[in-house]
Amino acid sequence: MAPHRVPASRRRHARQRGSGAPRSVEMPKLEGFEFWSRTLGGARHVVAPMVDQSELAWRLLSRRHGAQLCYTPMLHAQVFVRDANYRKENLYCEVCPEDRPLIVQFCANDPEVFVQAALLAQDHCDAIDLNLGCPQMIAKRGHYGAFLQEEWDLLQRMILLAHEKLSVPVTCKIRVFPEIDKTVRYAQMLEKAGCQLLTVHGRTKEQKGPLSGPASWEHIKAVRKAVAIPVFANGNIQCLRDVERCIRDTGVQGVMSAEGNLHNPALFEGRSPAVWELADEYLAIVQRHPCPLSYVRAHLFKLWHHTLQVHQQLREELAKVKTLEGIAAVSRELKLRCQEDMSRQKEGEKPTGGLPFFHWICQPYFRPGPKEGNRENGAARSKRALEEEEEGSVDVLSKNKQKKQLRNPHKTFDPSLKPKYAKCGQCGNPKGNRCVFNLCRGCCKKQASQETADCPGHGLLFKTKLEKSLAWKGAQPRLPDPQQAGPREPAGFPEVVGSALA
Repeated sequence: MAPHRVPASRRRHARQRGSGAPRSVEMPKLEGFEFWSRTLGGARHVVAPMVDQSELAWRLLSRRHGAQLCYTPMLHAQVFVRDANYRKENLYCEVCPEDRPLIVQFCANDPEVFVQAALLAQDHCDAIDLNLGCPQMIAKRGHYGAFLQEEWDLLQRMILLAHEKLSVPVTCKIRVFPEIDKTVRYAQMLEKAGCQLLTVHGRTKEQKGPLSGPASWEHIKAVRKAVAIPVFANGNIQCLRDVERCIRDTGVQGVMSAEGNLHNPALFEGRSPAVWELADEYLAIVQRHPCPLSYVRAHLFKLWHHTLQVHQQLREELAKVKTLEGIAAVSRELKLRCQEDMSRQKEGEKPTGGLPFFHWICQPYFRPGPKEGNRENGAARSKRALEEEEEGSVDVLSKNKQKKQLRNPHKTFDPSLKPKYAKCGQCGNPKGNRCVFNLCRGCCKKQASQETADCPGHGLLFKTKLEKSLAWKGAQPRLPDPQQAGPREPAGFPEVVGSALA
């Protein structure tokens, strides 16, 4: 009988428990505070999961400068299950021992799919995280992230199944409800289902973009007091002092940073180095651990953000270059410009633009809030409402619209001049102008198929194709019924036989 083989993840847990060599029996996976202290090494400084931004190269840079735990970018569970290339590009690309401890984050809305994806990922990480915090429109359309926070039965089933099936712990990242007591009950429900570590972003799902506002540490503090598992705080973290103050004020085990980390990867070291120091180091890591050029460009835009407000012509250059060498060349030019600015700096001169440091120093970026007067009846307008308000003004156009207008000077963005489309009577989408059913294409196709009808306006010819098929069948020669016909001689034989008899 073959010896029992212990999965890699179980062997890892055995080592973490100080057992030395792997045993022939499965060790129970670590949970709660034991998982945080042993597997995660009591991590307090955490880099957030960021779509297209927390890739391997950036994680390695952050770990060099004080990060103790990193998350992968959010991965789509369904795509991860069905697409081998997606798995390879996002997790299986290479073995990198320095990139641990590591938590893989998935978005999902189906228990079986979530667990299938997690099983494929568990041997490459130390825990699986379920994203319940993404507030973006894509999460609303895909029905995941923060838009699942009211579906407690579904979330319980997802966490419970993952907790039962996985050999590594399952964790969650959430946003808060406006009410503290509901947020606490939400956290307790996830803990009861099997969540072993909870990250709480102290903003609601409505707080995003220009309406972000400050995160509520009161909510985070209340959750920390109410659960018996480790809690990480997320929100309002711009420097190391914020990290220390957050841990002191909320009692959490660790602090997660996203935007603060993107503008200063040395945040957890308590340093604010020259931008080019970290830009050069990041580009050197990318040479060894390549990633899509769009990721690199986005990181350089964040790192050089304040400098690009001063040297705006280089902003356009950075946006246009098509190679890693081109991006590195723009970064070197920005470094030279900064050094020239430093040489012209006068003694006692202070930074401009309200910045705490000069523009060539890594420092926080404070997102501007809604403009004054953009509050109506005491409630902030939505981001979409603010955009629509600006679109209605001829004098105020976004940069994207300005570029479109340069390409086409006759283009107008006046909403009153936009064509009005009649709506489909079944789904509300624009209907086809020549549809015989007065429906959109999707609804038309369904109805035409059910009624075996044609719609020339949408190019649907169900009736015509059926008639052609029937006509073709009718034109085929009918074979005699073998039961009614008498015995037949093989084709081609009668003449030969007859001639032979004659």
